Amino acid sequence: MRYIGFNYQAFVAFLIILTGIHFISVAQDDNDQKNSPVQVYKFDIKKEIAPPVWHSTKKALEEAVAQNADVILIEMSTYGGMLESADSIRTKILNSPIPVICFIHHNAASAGALIAIACDSIYMSTGSSIGAATVVDQAGQVVPDKYQSYMRAMMRATAEATGRDPNIAQAMVDPRIEIEGVIDSGSVLTFTASEAMKFGYCNGIAETVDEVIGKAGIKDYEIIEQKLTAIDKIIGFLISPVISGILIMVIVGGIYFELQTPGIGFPSIAAVTAALLYFAPLYLEGLAAHWEILIFIVGIILVAIEIFAIPGFGIAGISGIVLIITGLTLSMIGNIGLDFRPVNFNNFIVSFFIVIISIFLSIIGSYFLTKSMFSRNRIFGSLALETVESAEEGYTTSDSSYREMVGKTGTAHSILRPVGKVNIGGEIYDATALTGYIDKGEKIEVIRYETTQLFVRKIEN
Repeated sequence: MRYIGFNYQAFVAFLIILTGIHFISVAQDDNDQKNSPVQVYKFDIKKEIAPPVWHSTKKALEEAVAQNADVILIEMSTYGGMLESADSIRTKILNSPIPVICFIHHNAASAGALIAIACDSIYMSTGSSIGAATVVDQAGQVVPDKYQSYMRAMMRATAEATGRDPNIAQAMVDPRIEIEGVIDSGSVLTFTASEAMKFGYCNGIAETVDEVIGKAGIKDYEIIEQKLTAIDKIIGFLISPVISGILIMVIVGGIYFELQTPGIGFPSIAAVTAALLYFAPLYLEGLAAHWEILIFIVGIILVAIEIFAIPGFGIAGISGIVLIITGLTLSMIGNIGLDFRPVNFNNFIVSFFIVIISIFLSIIGSYFLTKSMFSRNRIFGSLALETVESAEEGYTTSDSSYREMVGKTGTAHSILRPVGKVNIGGEIYDATALTGYIDKGEKIEVIRYETTQLFVRKIEN
């Protein structure tokens, strides 16, 4: 009988071969990585800092991570914009796992300066400038110091996070700050390219993107440029504050016109379309949550119930208005459920006033538009009949059967608010309540008849 023996020498040799193959593979991979070009993901910030720029920046930083980019490069030229959008962008940059280079090609003013300081390194072209980050309103007027204080703190914190002098950063906001050898009090700090280099706010002066990459010490590289799709551009357009305000005006205006002419018509279609265009991009951006949209819908339902079902205007109507405003406002800010800690209070205030002002302008505009469209000698004046059929010419609107209704009793066929339908002797007539509202089914008495209309009152039990 033969036995199969275990050959230890062959087994050891086999392990040595496997280990050698592994190390050769690893070495080959390391060599390939060393020889592969550096992936530089590039995108631009060359517009006013606003939600569309925040949308494209967030998308760019996420794509850079997904594509395993080695470096992110931002080519910037902006005079600033909205502080809340700039704050979101700078936070995203500070948290980026990939080094971020900012190439200031002309201007990085105000909110642009905040974003630039958040980057790991800054390069500037000849003639460029960075600074002037004082907070101003839409009219260009300096806002109260509590806003300046917040901006100073944000600039300091950002400079500290990226290893730059925080005093210089806050001097870009506050003209009262004096730094010996840098800036005298009385003016807001703005650096030229050479001044920024001198004080550590610029790593080098370059004229082109390739020159920036070279000065950053990258020799073999491949540039991946951001390419926004048509949907991205549409979303960026729709979430801008101006367009959001216009959509809110159309929503409210459509509801207003629909209440003037009950039934499903063009105003309803316009309001629904505007609501979809308002909420859809905000939902896709992760700003509008399901419950915030639901709040808006419930608000619309409550207002409709108040107008069509409940006499007067009370708790349901007021609650509906509050919910509509709440839903529209919260959909514009990036809260997480009922947790509002990540929300900048200024963001909430800006969103709230966009909604309130848009609603106010819509109501005022709708009112005057209604009067101008359907008054005589105006745009739609020709749609109104202007011929008068007078009694002297033999015309009459009197109907003996209607006149005979005076003094008769019946029931309200529908709610009278104050106009509705009444049932008298099994026949349905148009009628108007003399005072207040009359609910469906209540007993009524015809008091008088004028211009083809019965005027009734409720019979008290």
